[in-house]
Amino acid sequence: MAVKNMFTSDLLLDPGVSFSEARLMGLASSQGTGPMPRDMSFPVPKGGSWHDLYDYIKFPSEGTKLPFDSIQKGNTRPEASCVSRQRNPIREKSRCVNLSKAVQDRVSLIQQITTPKSLPESRTPVVTNIPELGVVPARQRIGWLCHDDDQQQQESACFSPHRLSSRSACDTDVSGVHVFVHPEDALSTHGEESEEEFVYSPVPHPVYLSSSKETNQQKLLPDPILRLNRIIGFGGATTKYALWTKSGDSVVYPCHAIIVSMKICSNQQRFFIGHTDKVSALAFNGNTTLLASAQTGNHSVVRVWNYHKGNCLAMFKVHAHSLSSLSFSYSGGTLCGVGKDNHNKTMVVVWNTLNVSKGGEVAILARAHTDVDIHTMKIAFFDDTRMVSCGRDNIRLWRVRNGKLRSCPVNLGEHHSLDFTDVAFEEGNSSHQHLDDRTLYASSRSGHIFEIEYSRVVIRNVRRLLPAQQQHADRREKWTFNTGPGIAVNSISVSSSFCATGSEDGFLRLWPLDFSSVFLEAEHEGPVSLVSVSSDSLQVLAATSTGNLGFLDVSSRGYNTLMRSHTDTVLGFSVDGIRRHLTTASSDGTVRIWNMDSLHQLYDFVSEDSPCSVAFHPSEQVFSCGFSSGIIRVFDISSAKLLAEHKEHRGEVVGLAFSPDGEFMYSADSQGSLALYNSSEEDHNVIRLASNVVARGTERAPDALTVSSDSRCLAFVGPSEYIVTIADARSLDELLHVDVSILDVESPRLDCALKVCFSPGSTEHLLVATSANKILWVSTKTGRLLREMSKVHKHQCSSLAVSEDSRFLLTAGHNAVKVWDYNMQLDVNSQMFIGHSQPICQVSFTPDQLGVVSVGDAIFLWDFLAHPVYPLTDSRSPLRVSNISAPKSVSGVQLSNGMPRQTAPLPSSPPPQLDISMADQVDQGTFGSLSLCDNTPTIPTVPSQATGSGPSSDPRPATSFLKVTELLNTSPLNTSCIDTCEKGKKPVRPDCYRHFIPRFKTSTLDQATVAPQPGEEGIKLKAVIGYNGNGRGNMVWSPDQGLFAYSCGCVVVVEHLHTGCQRHLQGHSEEISCLAVTNDAQTVASAAGGNYGSRSLICIWDIQNGTCRNTISYHKGAVQSLAFSRDDRFFLSVGDFSDPEVALWSSKTFQLLSSVNVSGPIHDAAFSPSTASQMACVGSQGVYFGLIHTHGLDVDLKVQRVKAPVDVGDVELTALCYHMDSFLFTATNQGHICVWDINTERCFMTWEADEGEIGVLLCRGNHLLTGSNTRWLRLWEVEAVKGVKPQEKVCNVEDSGTSVVLEKEIMLDGTTVSAAFDNTMDMGVVGTTAGTLWYINWSDNSSIRLVSGHKTKVNDVVFSSDESHFATCSEDGSVRVWAAPGNELVVQFQVLNQACGCVCWSPSSSKDSACVAAGYSDGTLRIFRLASSEMEMKLHPHLVAVTAIQYSTDGHVILSGAKNGLVAVSSPVNGATIRVIRDHKGAPITTIQCVDEECKNFGLEGNEMWLAASADRRVSVWAVNWLKDKCDLLDWLTFPAPAYFGDDSPPPSLAAFCPADPGLVVYTGYGVEKELSFYSLTKKQIIKKIALPHWATCFDLSSKSQLVAVGSKERVLKLIKSSSGRFQDFLQHSDSLQRCHFSPSGTLLFTVAYNEILLWEVQGL
Repeated sequence: MAVKNMFTSDLLLDPGVSFSEARLMGLASSQGTGPMPRDMSFPVPKGGSWHDLYDYIKFPSEGTKLPFDSIQKGNTRPEASCVSRQRNPIREKSRCVNLSKAVQDRVSLIQQITTPKSLPESRTPVVTNIPELGVVPARQRIGWLCHDDDQQQQESACFSPHRLSSRSACDTDVSGVHVFVHPEDALSTHGEESEEEFVYSPVPHPVYLSSSKETNQQKLLPDPILRLNRIIGFGGATTKYALWTKSGDSVVYPCHAIIVSMKICSNQQRFFIGHTDKVSALAFNGNTTLLASAQTGNHSVVRVWNYHKGNCLAMFKVHAHSLSSLSFSYSGGTLCGVGKDNHNKTMVVVWNTLNVSKGGEVAILARAHTDVDIHTMKIAFFDDTRMVSCGRDNIRLWRVRNGKLRSCPVNLGEHHSLDFTDVAFEEGNSSHQHLDDRTLYASSRSGHIFEIEYSRVVIRNVRRLLPAQQQHADRREKWTFNTGPGIAVNSISVSSSFCATGSEDGFLRLWPLDFSSVFLEAEHEGPVSLVSVSSDSLQVLAATSTGNLGFLDVSSRGYNTLMRSHTDTVLGFSVDGIRRHLTTASSDGTVRIWNMDSLHQLYDFVSEDSPCSVAFHPSEQVFSCGFSSGIIRVFDISSAKLLAEHKEHRGEVVGLAFSPDGEFMYSADSQGSLALYNSSEEDHNVIRLASNVVARGTERAPDALTVSSDSRCLAFVGPSEYIVTIADARSLDELLHVDVSILDVESPRLDCALKVCFSPGSTEHLLVATSANKILWVSTKTGRLLREMSKVHKHQCSSLAVSEDSRFLLTAGHNAVKVWDYNMQLDVNSQMFIGHSQPICQVSFTPDQLGVVSVGDAIFLWDFLAHPVYPLTDSRSPLRVSNISAPKSVSGVQLSNGMPRQTAPLPSSPPPQLDISMADQVDQGTFGSLSLCDNTPTIPTVPSQATGSGPSSDPRPATSFLKVTELLNTSPLNTSCIDTCEKGKKPVRPDCYRHFIPRFKTSTLDQATVAPQPGEEGIKLKAVIGYNGNGRGNMVWSPDQGLFAYSCGCVVVVEHLHTGCQRHLQGHSEEISCLAVTNDAQTVASAAGGNYGSRSLICIWDIQNGTCRNTISYHKGAVQSLAFSRDDRFFLSVGDFSDPEVALWSSKTFQLLSSVNVSGPIHDAAFSPSTASQMACVGSQGVYFGLIHTHGLDVDLKVQRVKAPVDVGDVELTALCYHMDSFLFTATNQGHICVWDINTERCFMTWEADEGEIGVLLCRGNHLLTGSNTRWLRLWEVEAVKGVKPQEKVCNVEDSGTSVVLEKEIMLDGTTVSAAFDNTMDMGVVGTTAGTLWYINWSDNSSIRLVSGHKTKVNDVVFSSDESHFATCSEDGSVRVWAAPGNELVVQFQVLNQACGCVCWSPSSSKDSACVAAGYSDGTLRIFRLASSEMEMKLHPHLVAVTAIQYSTDGHVILSGAKNGLVAVSSPVNGATIRVIRDHKGAPITTIQCVDEECKNFGLEGNEMWLAASADRRVSVWAVNWLKDKCDLLDWLTFPAPAYFGDDSPPPSLAAFCPADPGLVVYTGYGVEKELSFYSLTKKQIIKKIALPHWATCFDLSSKSQLVAVGSKERVLKLIKSSSGRFQDFLQHSDSLQRCHFSPSGTLLFTVAYNEILLWEVQGL
């Protein structure tokens, strides 16, 4: 704020009244008032108003603010009086009000002012304090202005004849210390509307500048109610300035009037706010602690900021306009700026900023006016007094000496007429380096780069950047150094090791300092206007004149886009609340779609026709766009298709909207026509077109239409600007006309309607913004005026919106956004927020009501901090969270605002017939979590001319008129579609084993389960037993780096082959289908299905630290294949038959680069081992040859399909591998191998390599490995293939005379599903469907089991008594014995055609006598002796399947239970059945357990107890002495339960003795409650219960620490401390748990889910 003068007077001078007017009004000095003297007045143009140009501040304000003991005069203007609120005359303590330094330097500090003021006789003095003005500390400088406005409603209630019924007759007139914003210089905001204002800065606490008020005054809360969160935009006045911080972790750049600091790793933004016009220059000092900024315009201002604290240290005006260049010295003691003076001559100013950080003044060191053109000027980093500049026809060296600024030119010789663009010093190792060693570089628009010796001021070298020469028949002469069009170099930056240039052709190039050749370059979409090398020389920042900002990582050669922006005014926007996408239309001719979370630009639609307005469909991935020509186009983002194009309008489209239910779409144009479309149909056909119903003109764009929240009414201004029409939204029949011009009868001008908006919470309210700066509340039923609000903004309201709960009103006027209390019932009803440097075009709440979006010069995303009216559910309760969140995911997709409906809507019309394309719509949640590619190809297209004058009936593809640039492929907009499958045709599972099919599961994951904190787990995963043979390509081995990894269930196991030690990568919740590893073996990718049918999850693992670096959720079905390119630059993922899509990703950022949809299933994919840009896929439709095209930063995948050769018949191509550089091997499901020439994409040879399907192909050198479902693994010598010349006809091996030799073969235990070999094919690892990983050594034809697992469901796992071994059994009839702790398979006992249901160990611990007993589905028991590895005895005590088995504690008998409920007691010595217990007959036995316990305590004779539990919820406990043939029933327990109506079997009944006290029996099963019951055999009652969240499917008790392990169908393993009830949940299984067993010592725990066996180390709770 520039203060021109201050004065005191005994008179109340009115500057807006002239002497003649004062004479007519009878104003006299005797009355204490009068006009402003001429020598104190300011000029006013003819016809203008003084108060519109200037602000008038009085200290103190009106008498309501005066102390009661001050001198007061009578009021000379009785018409301004009104009754005030009554207050007692009590003197209040004064409060300190802080001012910024900018104000403090120009305003005298006023301690107490008691200027006499007049009070009306009827007014009781109201006593308040006069604020004391102080100095703001450095950390509290002005950063943001936010005004609490009541738009002078207090005064208007007194003066206006239209009073608000909700207000009192007159509120207190309050004013005080104001911060003003003038439209001309915009240093602050006008205060005539404001009651209270405060300065909002990024510091934690705002600094209030408020006058005294009643402490109980009500105002809009919270305060502030908006917080600026993100800005999408770059540039404004310039794109030449963007700065690195010294640490290289942040970039600072201007966005119109705001300076943004963005962290490059997280895109988090921080703002420097204070400029009132566009920022034109930025500069950092050497250590980036001080930031200098300049704004353009006639009132150029320079600000110096403390960068880390974000506060403004100094602000000073520059006596120049168009300030275009700033440069800070390295030390920060000198600042240099270049601009234009009043005579339009170049002015250079040098300031002393040495003490600015200490609060010191900024003084001018030197100033110079020159006719020399200066484009850029920089201070030498080694000397604060030396500068260098360049411009048109000159390069000059400057120096400040004795307070004067002098310069000398560099002798340019023959190059004197060049236009120089930038200068840069070569970075030296020390600031003390001699001047002779300094080198200066300069760039020019002609492409010349000058190398200048600084000390001698002479040119050392001149080089020129020329475009690649093209051969033309009509161009014979050769371009020379001085001829031909050079490539303009706009910016240059030099580090100690290389030089970076940015040129007009869009290239960022890195050169060695001798400019011998380009060693790295990156192509941009527009001319590069800035390059800047970071201080560590590892990153190069680049900006383009088209508003893009990004950086090149020199070490990885990867490019990251930080920000993209519109290059002109943003006219309108629309928000997709479900996917959190934002679409904007701009005057730059583009429509862009943004991700509101990452700020990435997703799509860019460019058309020769100018877009005017946009609208998202409320639920589908469809948006419409209206153009200045009147054309309406509707796009489907998911399918990259133009759905409709309508040409009914003849004028510019000023309004475009969908009904909230998505049934209809509406459009209006500047010629007055209104159209209704059926948006439930894909072609959006026109239902009705009405002419001359909407007010003509474009001033109501882009939101001239509004639809009520119930989709019943449509409102707009028309047919004239004075009329508001409410129409039926389904027919456009007019329901009501409201004439707003007659509502204010005393107004001298007719009031026009500008904007209309329905209130979502009350459809009876229609809000109308008028040209008189009013907002009217109109009844939609009667047209009656319900309420009005005046002086909403200083300028006309350009946009308004109402929150969904109708508690808040949002308005935009000129550069400001205001938030109002909707009901206007507070003392202070509004808050105002500024920041835009241009008028705001549109403002609205986000659909989730958590944010506000405003657009104009840029896109501002605000946080809306008001809390909702409904109470929030306690998020700490997992049960509540799951119950509340469940319906959201079901119904949320259908909604227009992204929030779930309370009830399901009734259909208003027959639903459309769904086809496969409808099913492919992206659902809520999965789409929003994607963070995909930032750079994809641009597809330019040319608009085609429309034939005929009528509306177009045939929707044309999107490529017919525009180019689509995909920058972040969260949906397949740029997806190439090859042989698109027919609509309605369901995907068919392919007939080949190579295709991954997830195992069918009935279990569901409990989403509410929370894992324990790291380091606090009661159990820790120690080992995974087995390998998932159902996966495909789910094993990787890197022999050079020693990496060996495979999957089991949802866990990736990284194993050290020499020691057997395992590490576990846990992040999936479903079965892992495939793995891939980078060539440097530092990164592994794994893929698994998603939860509840959501998209598959791909995890990217850092092998060194075992952490998940990134996740990708993209494919709708399972992931069939993963692959990394040879240079690890690209990453490939392939969807399964339900979603056959090939996706190409960046291996650095894992953002989507391109994707291709194919018609049939893809079975395998691979990159070329020699050419990173080549890849291939095979599937049901043949082989797909892929080529990756890289255009600078854009990457595109082109795919060509070739069918399988006719000679092999109707086959599926199942596997592939590359051979050398030019051949590709593919396999078929009938055993053929096809050899393809990559260059011609033709098959020239086939041979039959197997009798069955080949699913694995691997080629190393001249050796080819094949693996098939016949279990044969074969090694072929294929060197002869290189000698075959490709012919027109495919030849067989026998016909061609070529010898493909089968060198070796080996039969494995199952179908081959994965393989990895070394470079010589001598040794490798092969995985089979039997759950085995084999080590294969071809040199000695040996095979060794590395990892063994069960192929089918594991029914039991149990430790031996000494814990040296454990045994497992499964549905395939196998019993396996494993050695602990190495977990190696010792022996396997296989019984064919039988399932083994249970297994137990003999109590003997000696190795020679240890036996394993197993029960089988045919009713037999088999006893195996470990020492001899043979079956010792077979018993047949049952006629049906054995379900439980247990040795007695002394080993004399074996107890076995069967499916029919009988329990048999058998002798392990002779196999005889000693006793059969029939008490449980009719229900399967689920548990048998024996325990060594004297039974005297229970009144019976015996030295052992055992129990049996059956599925009918009965438990029997027995006291026995087997040597005495005694077996007596001790107790009989029956647990009640309601009827079970589930589709599956009820939860099992399980029981066990408590290890610490065998007198306690623990039971769980189906019953009234989900719980564990502790039954006392002595007290004959249940003494404790532990509630469970799920039905238990298995449980076991530890012999120590009172721990209980419980498994459930929800895949949760729950570890419970039985004494306290404390528990932890573990989710490492991908299916329901069926077994859990502690080791005898209680230190280990086994858990089993289907065929996944996990071994845990018990640490205790």
